[in-house]
Amino acid sequence: QVQLVESGGGSVQAGGSLRLSCAASGRTISIYTIAWFRQAPGRERDFVAAISWSGGRTNYADSVKGRFTISRDSAKNTVYLQMNSLKPEDTAVYYCAASGHLINVPMTPPNFRSWGQGTQVTVSS
Repeated sequence: QVQLVESGGGSVQAGGSLRLSCAASGRTISIYTIAWFRQAPGRERDFVAAISWSGGRTNYADSVKGRFTISRDSAKNTVYLQMNSLKPEDTAVYYCAASGHLINVPMTPPNFRSWGQGTQVTVSS
């Protein structure tokens, strides 16, 4: 069993930055990929970014390429999402998720079995 705890959400004006953290504990040996998803009210949970747990390979949604950066600190079992040039449309609850699949599988929620509780990000215009 893997436990994930997100932190770092908050409110920021458009153009600002936030850094989200996702701390993993428990059976982390079973993790192959960590991803961030987001869900706005009335919308589906969408993929944002992913990183392979061992090798550092990354994958980004087109909507965040060039603005968001995902990284990991293997010593701390923590994954970060640095979000720059934030836009009002980035407003959502952000979730981190862990998968036993490699990063080259479709980045869809069914492929991720462990989820954090979510952290709210609000970007005002």
